[in-house]
Amino acid sequence: MTIIRMPAVKAETGHRSHASVYSAIQAGLFTKQVHIGPRSVGWPLHEVQAINAARIAGQSDAEIRRLVTVLHERRTPGVRPEGSNQ
Repeated sequence: MTIIRMPAVKAETGHRSHASVYSAIQAGLFTKQVHIGPRSVGWPLHEVQAINAARIAGQSDAEIRRLVTVLHERRTPGVRPEGSNQ
């Protein structure tokens, strides 16, 4: 699994500032950061790519919020997202 830092997140998503990324998190439209060190955070690349793919596919904000919820649930070992058959 690849973890990317803020500059790469902004480049991948088109966000222009740190504040816009954190605003998207507060709005439920982007996944929360993961701590990778005492003063370092990043985001799993596959989560950023999944959100980008949803945007490109024209999904609504409500659909993206559901996706973000599922992505967060998948971070917890042993927890299966709602509707998962695995």
